[in-house]
Formats: sequence, C-alpha cells, structure tokens
Amino acid sequence: MKILKFGKELAQEISNFNSISSFYSKLMKTESPTNIGFIFIEKGGIVGYHKAPVPQLFLVIAGEGWVEGEDKQRKIVTSGEGVFWNKGEGHVSGSETGLTALVLQSEELINPLK
Repeated sequence: MKILKFGKELAQEISNFNSISSFYSKLMKTESPTNIGFIFIEKGGIVGYHKAPVPQLFLVIAGEGWVEGEDKQRKIVTSGEGVFWNKGEGHVSGSETGLTALVLQSEELINPLK
C-alpha cells in the first residue's frame, strides 16, 4: 500500500493557455498514455481556451465553477458533476469561488453518451 498526496501545495501552476491561478497535480499514468490528476482553480482562476489533445473527463469533486465550449455558452458545474470533451474540442474553464476537479485524459476514454 502507498499513501498518495495530491493537495494543491504539491501541484504545478498551469501557465499555458493564458491561464490564471490554476494548478495541476498529476497522480499516475497507465501503460497506454493516460493522465490522471487534479486541477485546482482558485477564486477568479481560469484555465484558458485550448483544444483537448485527447478525450478528457473533468469531474468536479469540490467547489463550483464554469465551463465553455466552442459555442461560447457558459455552463455552471458543481461538486458531483462532470464534463467530457472529445479530442480536438475547444474549451475553457474557471471559477469565481474555487474548485477542485479530478481529470482523466486518454485516447481510450469513450464518450459515455454515445
């Protein structure tokens, strides 16, 4: 057994995509390219617009924030909700009050609605 630490204090700041006050803590990988980690978006923080390099699952586990897709329609997301973006889908996310999200990224993720 190994105890894992993934708090914001161990995370790296997200400096690309014109992001503001956002941090990412990668936990582990799989044999095939898969990233599993946390994003911490602080009060007023933004992960800037970018296209998903692979399918991405963004699961809000604490707090509240918002996401926008290519249609520029802002949607509120709260703890217990998630967002799935297909590969190449442009998006931005942020929070007025702060949020923590578990993020999974892999070519092997399949949109659950299909």
